[in-house]
Amino acid sequence: MTADGVYVYAITAAEMPLPTDARGVGNPAADLRTIRQGGIAAVVSDAPANLRARRRDLLAHQELLLSLSDRGPVLPMRFGMVAPDEKTVRGQLAARETDHMAVLEHLTDAVEVNLKALPAQNALASLVAEDKAVRRLRDEARRRPGYEANVRLGEAVATALRSRAAEAGRRVLRELTPKARATAPGPDVQGCVLNVSFLVDRNNSDEFMSAAEKFAKYHDERVELRLAGPLPCYSFVSVETIRVRTAGV
Repeated sequence: MTADGVYVYAITAAEMPLPTDARGVGNPAADLRTIRQGGIAAVVSDAPANLRARRRDLLAHQELLLSLSDRGPVLPMRFGMVAPDEKTVRGQLAARETDHMAVLEHLTDAVEVNLKALPAQNALASLVAEDKAVRRLRDEARRRPGYEANVRLGEAVATALRSRAAEAGRRVLRELTPKARATAPGPDVQGCVLNVSFLVDRNNSDEFMSAAEKFAKYHDERVELRLAGPLPCYSFVSVETIRVRTAGV
């Protein structure tokens, strides 16, 4: 897409200083500035022409958000958020100042950790030993090999692997939720049985990651866990998000 206007990176408290060495997207990298409104501010730059999701610009966007997060709570914007002009940005800040300040307070000293759970792919032996239906279909396919027998066996294996992973996903969610301030469900991801983000105290993020990795190690025949973090708090930027804990996941 072509871009012309104001590129918005994040919303912060008005008093938060910008990192002295940080730069924005574009080539050459855009200079950063803030647009203040009451107690909050938007971190922005001029939007570059012909903006694309290039690796260079994606990294610049992410690195700036991480640098800002080290200085205080941040409401991060997704890559490519462009406003027509500064007046529009200021108007949006004014309209949502109270909500944004409440969320910023909630995100103080917090980071996001994302967890995705997938069926374990190295678990066929344990699955056959555990699941009578799969074992029966395997034996039938050996006695009477053929296309239909293999299809039935393959479908049964895929269903059983996913079912075991989903059960493990529910267990890890129950185990990790008390260690987080809040949780937020992510969008459906092909192949995943669970996609959820946790709002975690910054000082406890290593402990949280270790607990997830320990769970993954002891349940590696049922589920594969993929962890990403610490991240900017993308999943917790609205008042609605901070009002709900696990019940909605």
